[in-house]
Amino acid sequence: MHKRIDLRAWALPVALLAAWWTVTAGGWVDTKLIVPPGSVLRVAAKTLVDPLFWQGVLFSVARDASGFALGAMGGVVLGGLLGASRRAERLIGPSFHALRQVSLFAWLPLLSTWFGYGETAKLVFIALSALYPVTLGTFEGVRSVSLQHAEVARVYRFTRTQRVFRLLLPAAGPQIATGLTLGLVSAWVATIGSEFLLANWGNGLGNIIIRGRSAFNVELIVVGMLAIGLVGGALSHLAGRIESRVLHVRAPH
Repeated sequence: MHKRIDLRAWALPVALLAAWWTVTAGGWVDTKLIVPPGSVLRVAAKTLVDPLFWQGVLFSVARDASGFALGAMGGVVLGGLLGASRRAERLIGPSFHALRQVSLFAWLPLLSTWFGYGETAKLVFIALSALYPVTLGTFEGVRSVSLQHAEVARVYRFTRTQRVFRLLLPAAGPQIATGLTLGLVSAWVATIGSEFLLANWGNGLGNIIIRGRSAFNVELIVVGMLAIGLVGGALSHLAGRIESRVLHVRAPH
């Protein structure tokens, strides 16, 4: 059977588009500030055939993937350590939770002072954004491992390495997958934020909006925003599919 498409999700976007077209076509707003949908489509068509646009997409996605990978690896290691060791939780946990309360964007002045405005600062910022949700997901997953599982590991005389890879990580898989999904979403937001706030006129989707703002090209700004939303939505959908697949594999049959 084919899955029926729920059209109700399109009701609000279509209503907003209709309202946008109505107020601009009726001359109710300043069309230099709130541009008509038709002019946005014309700029979008021109932008989509520009190789620099697709180069920017690739740079942003690659930047996002690199920073996310660093933050995710650090988050799994740190979360596993905090979840498996009460001593580590007492020593590191309070500092981690205190730093987690600092707004992510508050790190930008310090990162730009340390690393400048290049790729290193961007990657560290993206990695930090992914680190927190992945750490928390891994911590919760490892801490939720039942005493029965631990007893089985003790009976079979698992080594420390076997406990990690054959007990803790598989048992904590669903929570880790959720943390990775949240981390990927956070990493994309941080990717675009870094391109805005650590701008050095490099490549990336954020630079499209910067160019539009500098030229007062509102159409290009809107096209950039739509592109950011579509790419972010695609990444979020991909992460959700991967999470569902992991949970399906882990579920008892």
